[in-house]
Formats: sequence, structure tokens, C-alpha cells
Amino acid sequence: MARSTKETKIELSLDLDGGPVAIATDIKFLDHMLESFAKHSGTGLSVRASGDGLDGHHLVEDVGIALGSAIYEALGEKRGIVRFGSLAVPLDDALVLGSVDLSGRAYANFAVKFGVENLGDLKTELVGHFFHSVAEQGRFNLHLLQLAGTNSHHLCEASFKAFARSFAQAKARTGDADVPSTKGLLA
Repeated sequence: MARSTKETKIELSLDLDGGPVAIATDIKFLDHMLESFAKHSGTGLSVRASGDGLDGHHLVEDVGIALGSAIYEALGEKRGIVRFGSLAVPLDDALVLGSVDLSGRAYANFAVKFGVENLGDLKTELVGHFFHSVAEQGRFNLHLLQLAGTNSHHLCEASFKAFARSFAQAKARTGDADVPSTKGLLA
């Protein structure tokens, strides 16, 4: 998957079955979160991304768009997947619930509050925007809800891990070839 605009240049590949992980963006904290997503979702992920250097907004948004697009493409018709996943992930004081429905319909609810403006070189206001971009382009439902915690680093990391683990559950294979919907398709 390649995405090139006047503001960003992104090359991203995703393997739902696992594989190597290599992340290099202009935002080191985003790299750390994407590595965590890949590890805990069991996906192979390669991201090379650079942005216009203004404030990170374009880069974070476009990486989210590229990741969501790659997820949508990789899932195809969604035959033989579980479809739903949900898990509360603790990280010290933080507890974040992640729920995913690979429904074919985009919706994101990011209800995590940060007490700081930045985590390293990542603006915290962009974290929710990232998840909205992923869910919109991936055409799935994503809920990330803060159940406990005050440490912003822990809350952010728990959010990425909750997304990862719930996504891993949802993309898991059931062993049959059916589309997990009474409609016969997920769109």
C-alpha cells in the first residue's frame, strides 16, 4: 500500500498472518505504538513514512488512513473470520477496553483522556484522530474506552494494545468459509 500526497509519503505493508515488523516514521512515539499494535495483533507490519514536518497531524492521519486501507484490503470478503473482538487491557494504572466489529461499516468511539499535550514527539490530540482514520478506511467499528488510569503514556499504550488484541480476536479464522453475517456479506 502506497500513499503519496503533497504532505506525506507512506509505504505500508500488512500481513494478517504475522511476519516481520519494521516501522520508521518521523514520529518516534508513533513508531513505538505501531510496533506494539503489530506485536499484540499478530500481524506483520512494515511502515516507512515521512511528512511535511509542520506538526505531525498530516503524518499521523495518513498513516492511519494507510493502515485502515491495508486492513480493509487484507480482509477481503471476510469469509471465515470471527468478526467480533473485545478485551480490556491493563497497563499499570491504566485500563482500556477495546472492541472491534469488522462489519464493513465505519465507526470510531475514542473515549480516552490524556493529561498531557505530548507523549514524546506525538501530540496526544492526534491519537484519537489516528484511530478514527484507521476505522474509517478499514470500514469497521472500533470502540476504545478508558476504564481507569491517569498516566498518559500508559493510557496511550493500553489503547493501542486494546485495539491490537481485539482486532486479533476479530480477524481470527473460524475454519469455515461463511461470511459472519445473516445478510451474507459484510459491507
